[in-house]
Amino acid sequence: MADLVFRAATVVDGSGADRFRADVALCDGRIAELGEGLRGRQVIDAEGLVLAPGFIDMHAHSDLALLTDPVHPSRTTQGVTTEVLGQDGLSYAPVDDRTLPALRRQLAGWNGDPPGLAWNWRSVGEYLDRLDAGSAVNACYLVPHGTLRMLALGWDDRPPTPGELDRMCELLAQGLAEGAVGMSSGLSYPPGMYADTDELVALCAVVAAHGGYHSPHQRSYGAGALAGYAEMVEISRRSGCPLHLAHATMNFGVNQGRAGELLELLDRAIADGCDLTLDSYPYLPGSTTLAALLPSWAAEGGPEATFARLADPAARERIRHQLEVTGSDGCHGVVADWAAVQISGVRRPRLAGAVGATVAELAAARGQSGTEVFLDLLREDELGTTVLQHVGHEENVRAIMRHPAHTAGSDGLLVGARPHPRAWGTFARYLGYYGRELGVLTLEQAVARMTGRPARRLRLRRRGLVRPGHHADLVLFEPETVRDTATFEHPRRPAAGVHHVYVNGTAVLADGRPTGARPGRALRRTDRGTAAR
Repeated sequence: MADLVFRAATVVDGSGADRFRADVALCDGRIAELGEGLRGRQVIDAEGLVLAPGFIDMHAHSDLALLTDPVHPSRTTQGVTTEVLGQDGLSYAPVDDRTLPALRRQLAGWNGDPPGLAWNWRSVGEYLDRLDAGSAVNACYLVPHGTLRMLALGWDDRPPTPGELDRMCELLAQGLAEGAVGMSSGLSYPPGMYADTDELVALCAVVAAHGGYHSPHQRSYGAGALAGYAEMVEISRRSGCPLHLAHATMNFGVNQGRAGELLELLDRAIADGCDLTLDSYPYLPGSTTLAALLPSWAAEGGPEATFARLADPAARERIRHQLEVTGSDGCHGVVADWAAVQISGVRRPRLAGAVGATVAELAAARGQSGTEVFLDLLREDELGTTVLQHVGHEENVRAIMRHPAHTAGSDGLLVGARPHPRAWGTFARYLGYYGRELGVLTLEQAVARMTGRPARRLRLRRRGLVRPGHHADLVLFEPETVRDTATFEHPRRPAAGVHHVYVNGTAVLADGRPTGARPGRALRRTDRGTAAR
């Protein structure tokens, strides 16, 4: 007799195949059998409900949240059972005592800087061991290129010496050997943005040798977007490394209606043999730190050097000119539109009144220019400000999600008073708004993008499909009511229509409520696939 049987479920198995009706039995944390009339110690009536593999978030920023709030309701309430961490070239492993304090300051806008957290790891393996203490979801990790660069040559804007490049390659190989699934890069964030193509090719060759993939936040999603994507394809071709494009978007006014040009570029690369996938989130605004808009030279040397420039009149004028006249590389090569930059979170409580306002609105209230407000706020909030950027285009979002190499990634930041709702709504929004309501994707297509397809990219062993012998990472939802309820005004509302979520055979969501269980583990890359220990 099985431990649990889902009775009369509509199974959407993650492969893209048509749905079918079946009982699904679980035993010892795995899917034991699909059939009819199956018996179990516990039976869940799944009549009229869809049973699918648990969703895989290909781009998550829960690096600290899984340690500080392991029940993790932002993901479990929308059916996510696995996340990929270490994104955008910046995270907390590997580190040393010199780089960790600066990383904590630089990433406060993404992840906060939780008081009382025990920072008792330094290597990738030690960080994964911390995750193995248990959370509601499983997690994979990418070695962050920018963090490697900090360790080898700090925040210098220059090519590495041969010895420094060897050091980065050694650290990368160690992280991959300890279980990372690949490498991320953040090429519009310091210090990763200081890397040239040859440096990335050398590192990606190491990734390829270990069976991983490269996930770049490429150099520009604005004026240089197509050139940036072409460079990522070139790196993949030269290194032989599989490529997964993070939050593949075409943003800002210069790219309105141009998704087709990107998809043509990607189709040519795939036809030429490039192993390529991508992810995106189903919203128009993006989200990042306010400091990310600074030109690259203003961030050279690390946070303390940046603070000095923010206090220097000559440096402030140079920054102003690039933001207002020529376009900052940190702002994707376009002139800053302060009416499109909205404050979503601050580090210092005394600045809470800025949340929800655009930089242009703050400027009008203060009697300053937008750039002056930008520079002052960076100083006052110690680089900890998070923003929304209203720069997306609906036609681009829809075109990209239709592509056969597409997967789902929330890119969800969890900190701040009003974070982007994609952290709580991405997966339900694909199913409800873009699937059921607009018909951009069929139910089977949407589920495949969130399960089987990302599982193949991650080389997950026995996950991502509803098949006998697979780990019981499963979500049961109501296809007629599933939807996102998180909004920009109320971004932490849970998804509707998700009834039950199981991770490794244990319920983490029951009747729409988190159970408090923490069965999730780190999934480590090995020669035989990516799996828990």
